[in-house]
Amino acid sequence: MSRLVIVLCALVSMTLAAPGIENEVIEIVKQRVAEPAPDGSYSFEYETANGIQVSEEAQVRAQGDELLKEVTGTFTYTSPDGTPIRVTYTADANGFHPEGSHLPVPPEIPVHIQRALEYIATHPQANVEN
Repeated sequence: MSRLVIVLCALVSMTLAAPGIENEVIEIVKQRVAEPAPDGSYSFEYETANGIQVSEEAQVRAQGDELLKEVTGTFTYTSPDGTPIRVTYTADANGFHPEGSHLPVPPEIPVHIQRALEYIATHPQANVEN
């Protein structure tokens, strides 16, 4: 019986110590949605009462026989530590490309590595093992 009491006390303690999940509803203070076009292009934007702003636009363009969609957008918000965050992005046939001052940037490729890569690209037969 005492083990059951200890286990129940431990469970109650963990439940009370766990961070609460907020179910706060944030009001949308501004919203604009354009009707999607027959070709698949669209645009929308919204802003919430807590300062989140989002906008996105998609364009469809022909490349040969293919129709390619390119999406561009921006979103802004304030991080938990108070830092304003702004991300602009494009998404196309080559993937998702975000940009923002808070995002990490890779170091530049050293010159000798860049030269080696250029050599490899211009001499493909030398790279094939027999």
